Amino acid sequence: MNQEIIKKANEIIAEAATDTGRHQTGICTLALIDDKGFPTASTISLARADGIKWLSFVAGLASNKAKRIQNSSKASVCINSANYNITLVGTIEILTDLQTKKDTWYAGCEYHFSGADDPNYCVLKFTPSRYNLFIGGEEVEGEI
Repeated sequence: MNQEIIKKANEIIAEAATDTGRHQTGICTLALIDDKGFPTASTISLARADGIKWLSFVAGLASNKAKRIQNSSKASVCINSANYNITLVGTIEILTDLQTKKDTWYAGCEYHFSGADDPNYCVLKFTPSRYNLFIGGEEVEGEI
């Protein structure tokens, strides 16, 4: 049963990480630890993903998200709709190499950045270590 629900979660995440699926399959929330040690959560578009193995987002290097990650790599991601809730807990890192930035660029980034080579543009790569999935009335949790 766990593998079946994990497979469904991977499919939901894959759909959310495509340009055609963006903002239609559910809401993605990224939670980070602020400089006072408290969790902060914000809605963010999912840029790319490999199911529950890793997810990436884009942000500005000068953003609060990047500053929080520099202070603490602990993070959680929640993707949910009326039909499911995918909660992942793990670590997040800031990537600035040009190839990763090019690979992660998607339609809509141009509203915030001049291009993949914009020095303020960075990729936030989230690597989960555990999950809690509620899909189709079934709930499972585990470690990755």
